[in-house]
This record gives sequence, structure tokens and C-alpha cells, in this order.
Amino acid sequence: MPIKDLQARQGKVDIVVEVVDKGEVREFQKFGKAGRVCNAAVKDETGEIKLTLWNEQIDQVNKGDKVRITNGYVSEFQGEKQLTTGKFGQLEVIEKAEPAEEKKEEPKEGKPEQPAEQEIEETPVEEEKIE
Repeated sequence: MPIKDLQARQGKVDIVVEVVDKGEVREFQKFGKAGRVCNAAVKDETGEIKLTLWNEQIDQVNKGDKVRITNGYVSEFQGEKQLTTGKFGQLEVIEKAEPAEEKKEEPKEGKPEQPAEQEIEETPVEEEKIE
């Protein structure tokens, strides 16, 4: 189901989206239990919507991941539609984003690779006499 077709108070939402941003984690107390909540912006080819992440979902999802929401629910807060797994839905990360530091640049064709160790010529250094 595309994002553009989602309506407020709609249940049984099955959708695949990409996480484009992840907000600050907030902690709360409800019925004597501690919990965490975080809003993320997600998109597909038809639009963007806010996704509410709860507790362990926060640690599962990162910017750039593709996630599948099964049996999700669309709510509305201050006139803005929000997607959540709700009480009965599921969130599954189906494609993890590649961490930026692990991307290696391929050597350019036509240029030989530089040797790892190069010989360095030593130049004599005059020593100062300390008296």
C-alpha cells in the first residue's frame, strides 16, 4: 500500500518504507512502567509519513534502512498522519543501510596502486648543543 493512500484511523496497513530520518528518543512512564518512544520520517515513491517507534524498535531501525510494517495503524496528531505498529502490528527491517565508514573506494582504472610502504630518504638533522 503506498503512503499517499493512507488515511487517518486506518488499520491493517501493510507497507514497505525507507527510513530517511530518526528523531530524538524520549522516555516516559505509563501505568508504572518505563518506556521509550521515537519518531522517524519514512518514505516510499509516493510520499513521506512519520513513523512512531516504540521501545526495542528504536534500536532495530536506523536511517537508510528499509522496513516492512505488517498490520500497522495510521493515527493523526495535530493534523498530521502518523504510522505505527500499534498493539497488534509488526516491524521488520528487510534491508540494513550500509554504514558509511565501511564503504571502500575502488582504485581508479589505469592508475597503479600506491605501495603500502614507501622508502623515505633520511636527511641529517643538526643537533643543538645544550649547555
